[in-house]
Amino acid sequence: MSRATPSSAGPTRRGALAAICLLLAAPARPADVLDEIVVTTERRSTALADVAASIAGLPAADIVAIGAQHPHELFTRVAGAWVSRGSGQESLTAIRSPVLSGAGACGAFMTLEDGIPTRPPGFCNVNQLFELNTEQAQAIEVLRGPGNALYGANALHGLVNVRMPEPGADGFAAIEAGGGRFLRLQAGLPLATSDRAYGSVLVDHDDGFRADTGYRQVKAYGTAQLGDPAAGFRVAVSATDLSQDTGGYILGEDAYKDEALRVSNPNPEAFRDAASQRLYGVWSRQSDGGYLDVRPYVRHSSMTFLQHFLPGQPLEDNRQTSAGVLVLAERKLGGTRVKAGADVDVADIRLLETQAEPAEGSPFLVATRPAGKHYDYSVRSIDLAAYVEGRWTLGSYAELGTGLRLEYTRYAYDNRMLDGNTKDDGEPCGFGGCLYTRPSDRDDDFLNLAPHLTISVPLSERTTAYLRASRGFRPPQTTELYRLQSGQASADLATETIDALEAGVHLRRGTWNVDGALYAMRKKDSVLRDADGYTVNGGRTRHAGAELEVDGRLAPALRLSLSASYAEHRYDFDSVAAQGETFVSGNVVDTAPRWLGSIDLAYTPTASLDIALQWTTVGRYFIDAENLHDYPGHALWNARVALTPTAAWQFVLRLNNLTDERYADRADYAFGNYRYFPGRAREAFLELRYRAGAD
Repeated sequence: MSRATPSSAGPTRRGALAAICLLLAAPARPADVLDEIVVTTERRSTALADVAASIAGLPAADIVAIGAQHPHELFTRVAGAWVSRGSGQESLTAIRSPVLSGAGACGAFMTLEDGIPTRPPGFCNVNQLFELNTEQAQAIEVLRGPGNALYGANALHGLVNVRMPEPGADGFAAIEAGGGRFLRLQAGLPLATSDRAYGSVLVDHDDGFRADTGYRQVKAYGTAQLGDPAAGFRVAVSATDLSQDTGGYILGEDAYKDEALRVSNPNPEAFRDAASQRLYGVWSRQSDGGYLDVRPYVRHSSMTFLQHFLPGQPLEDNRQTSAGVLVLAERKLGGTRVKAGADVDVADIRLLETQAEPAEGSPFLVATRPAGKHYDYSVRSIDLAAYVEGRWTLGSYAELGTGLRLEYTRYAYDNRMLDGNTKDDGEPCGFGGCLYTRPSDRDDDFLNLAPHLTISVPLSERTTAYLRASRGFRPPQTTELYRLQSGQASADLATETIDALEAGVHLRRGTWNVDGALYAMRKKDSVLRDADGYTVNGGRTRHAGAELEVDGRLAPALRLSLSASYAEHRYDFDSVAAQGETFVSGNVVDTAPRWLGSIDLAYTPTASLDIALQWTTVGRYFIDAENLHDYPGHALWNARVALTPTAAWQFVLRLNNLTDERYADRADYAFGNYRYFPGRAREAFLELRYRAGAD
């Protein structure tokens, strides 16, 4: 056992402000770095300098150059964010937060595709980033902190909006191969000569660097413009399919440094099969006096996976079918801009959990985790929201913005097997009852009100400072309410909320863009399992930090990009939870590095040669709530060389983990053991890309 102190310095603190992370793959920009355009806060193009919020954007050119095989590689370039890489395409997300896990962890972050949530409010998935086509996106935008009035349930710590290509996008084809027998094929094709349709597809395969951890993945997307683009309707369809063999934690202090352990897999039987399909439309019309945007959608997702991390290894099968519409209207009334809207989302959710064989281990485990069905239930949900925002110009000195969102969420739960905590045939379990408890049929309602207030002050023609106060919320997830344990007959949970205060600046000077922010947040009614195994509210945490993003040119051929964040995430309550874990107010939340960052340097000596170098770091963090065990952090070097002999053809060599560092993608301490997902060793990948119409 190692005892860490909050002030202990790891290798990643040696650069102090150098907690700044890097993996560059961005091609050269024009001599002037242009103001970034975002759409997330308005659902239409807006200069980032005019937005009173902290938003990071990755444009298509950077996404293509990075060539990420996992979302983790993209999010190293977003200050304040960390997408922890799991086995295959699995991930855990942090945005102005610790890396969160558990049933409701994903509810802290909203994921969107073209501004439309990819899942119903009560049915998130901690790995839901693999349902998005981040590899072929037109842009990825990350809003840090609670969303504005346009976004409600689940926009707690932040949101990720993946903007997909529109009709008229350029065609391309690419093939890439590298370490772990990785092979990726992808293509994009204009589907009509008049630039009225576009489609793309991606297929990749990876054997994995650990035993029995390979995956196969397919992503497809298509869009078409119906009618006049100025006032017509754009329809889009996207689909993903993932089949992977899943790796479990390796155990033992510093096990990720052991050459044999790091490539082993204690759970070769584990797997995950997941698929998603979404059909949606975007209709918008702009006039001198206002703007109207309507986005209907239908979506479906399903997943089957072996819960190898639980005794008895039950199999879970879950699925949802849902539909809805988002309506936004804006009107200019004198010197005031007023925006109002309404959202409707209905869903049919199903979950089935079965265990093929009796659990192994102690008599208690064998008796309380029986073979057969554990849960079989459905939930019909409806989510209704209305909101209004206003922006007023206060002379030439400032702009005041305010908004309010009212949201109602209702779940109608139907238990499709016996109530209580018996076996599926009604026979009671020993030791006081089965671990799995099924509540009786019930309905649950949640009504939430979320205000926000902003003040923007122009400091110069291209520099703006802002102050923002906002509230975020998430109603309990269906699994938190209806997938109970330890004899708990019902879970009376409240909505988890967070109140945030943020001050920031957007600065534009010549070829330099600088965005910085300071924030403080307090979250309450977080859901946890207490020492009796009951699902209860009561968790409270405090969050404060600073973020900095810099992008510009040191010389005409040399571009620097920097993202850095320092944050304190602390418990604000005292409790003894399940498995005896003790939460002490003031302790640092586990899996919450203080420092995250990256530095990227791109050198473009000629139009045909692009060389990029990245340094990326994750700081030291505690891996248990009592702050008794820690992971020292790590720093990695990555590189990229792109050769473009003609306008149409490009060869790209990517080198990851140049120094062959032994590190952990994620560290944890539980059940008396250090547990790790080991990181990948040095790897090389070669891509050949053809750009249609570039000859």
